[in-house]
Amino acid sequence: MRLFPLAAIAALAAAVSIGPARAEEVTTAPLPHQRWTFDGPFGTYDRAAAQRGFQVYKEVCANCHSLKLGYYRDLKGIGLSDGQIAAIAASVSVPTIGEDGQPAERPGLPSDHFHSPFPNENAARAAMNGALPPDLSLIEKAREGGADYIYALLNGYSEPPAGMKLGDGMNYNKYFPGNQIAMVQPLQNGQVTYADGTPATQEQMARDVATFLTYMASPEMEDRKRIGVKIVLFLVFMTGITYAVKRKVWADVHH
Repeated sequence: MRLFPLAAIAALAAAVSIGPARAEEVTTAPLPHQRWTFDGPFGTYDRAAAQRGFQVYKEVCANCHSLKLGYYRDLKGIGLSDGQIAAIAASVSVPTIGEDGQPAERPGLPSDHFHSPFPNENAARAAMNGALPPDLSLIEKAREGGADYIYALLNGYSEPPAGMKLGDGMNYNKYFPGNQIAMVQPLQNGQVTYADGTPATQEQMARDVATFLTYMASPEMEDRKRIGVKIVLFLVFMTGITYAVKRKVWADVHH
């Protein structure tokens, strides 16, 4: 029993001594905050940026990452026309059942989910050397930092610091937890050609695709904010009316 306090003190000292060592192992850099048009109670989506972000997703990200919860019709919210959406949906083939009851394929419709690059997780792992590319439908909500995280991650690739040994097939990213990520750097300057003439720098593409993925995670955000503002204004108005009625009803008592 006399040894117990000594043991507790020794354990505490050991914990304190190894604390800094563990902290040094976790070298994930803090996320740099970006200014986004959709921030704040009155924020809205930058339609031009979201359209460019969709182009980056379609031409780069969609080769590995799915968007299972998104519908092609959701693209109307970023400013695409019905004809554009129909053409984009029709460019992919969707499994269906033919009139003869046999498996068949048909052109996609605006009401279809976004086409996934792999039929299932096993096929994705087989193609990606065992790694499973995450679905991007809710990635903005699923990662702390949201759009800041997406932007930072896509710009966080570099050579590992001296003395750091990467695992087989891993790449160094200072913003990824643990700093080792299976995904190779996906964006390079000039990788896409924007129709509006915006220079397709790595930073610009990262910003645009972060805007698009934020929209896909919350396509109803602008409506929700508008309703919220109306409710607040209504409550302020009703508070004023209630106070005026109270003053009127209790006027004689106050005198």
